Amino acid sequence: MTILLAEDSAVYRHLITGHLNEWGFDFVIAKEGRGAWDLLTKPDAPRLALLDWVLPGVDGVELCRRLRQRPETEPYTYTILLTAKSQKEEMLEAMDAGADDFLAKPFDPPELKARLLVGKRIVELQQKLVSANGALHYAASHDFLTKLWNRAAIIAFLQREVARALREGLALGVILVDVDHFKKVNDELGHETGDYVLQEISKRFSASLREYDGVGRYGGEEFLLVMPGCDQATTVRRANVIRELISSTPIRTSLKATTVTVSMGVAVVEPTTNSESLLRRADLALYQAKRNGRNRVEETTVAIAAEAVSRA
Repeated sequence: MTILLAEDSAVYRHLITGHLNEWGFDFVIAKEGRGAWDLLTKPDAPRLALLDWVLPGVDGVELCRRLRQRPETEPYTYTILLTAKSQKEEMLEAMDAGADDFLAKPFDPPELKARLLVGKRIVELQQKLVSANGALHYAASHDFLTKLWNRAAIIAFLQREVARALREGLALGVILVDVDHFKKVNDELGHETGDYVLQEISKRFSASLREYDGVGRYGGEEFLLVMPGCDQATTVRRANVIRELISSTPIRTSLKATTVTVSMGVAVVEPTTNSESLLRRADLALYQAKRNGRNRVEETTVAIAAEAVSRA
């Protein structure tokens, strides 16, 4: 872990860096406040900072205050203020500004080392907590098998994009996808191979989409693709490209290579659309694709739109 030492006194810089070297800490040095702030706001900024209270430009208390005003999404920086001030009121001022610890000059080297070790431990624990929270969030929003968004996450994405499309007058297309005769794959090759087929199809979806498109496992062997900025013609064209990408190359499983096809239903946002009606129309178009022979794309027609309204 790298420590930032912000100290304008050459004597204290020499003294503290000597101790840091002896104790095996990596460190960077700033001689004034603005330089310290530049270092603290870098992507790979130190997460443990020794800050002198009195610094040219920006003092240590102000640095603490700025750190605590940053968004909570920013990594936490543990701060120890070094100062000759020792009044209780001054200590309270430092803590109110967001300092984590306070060490009066002159200090005992063992006490400084102890404070640094406490800070290091707290930063490491905080990093583990952030990592654990990230893992929990991923698990809550992604399908375990395919690594795509799960049903709840892709529907939430769809709802946000529908609201944005209606608010800003943008196009938005959705594609509901069903793997053709997937039960036959499971029956002939086994469920483990069926799982592998779903994983490979998911990879082909991801490879064919833009960074800002959405794709999730809608349920079983069904998938939902959300395509911001795509009108009906564009969505149909892209659906056919994806359909051909999936069917053109056999999926090589541990038992044998198998060719898989998909059926797709397309719907797009209209002025009176909400996410539920959009999904109903896509589902009816998908049913039409399966009824018309599978391995095809069907788009929402006037008849399908009318049926979707009647089912609302």
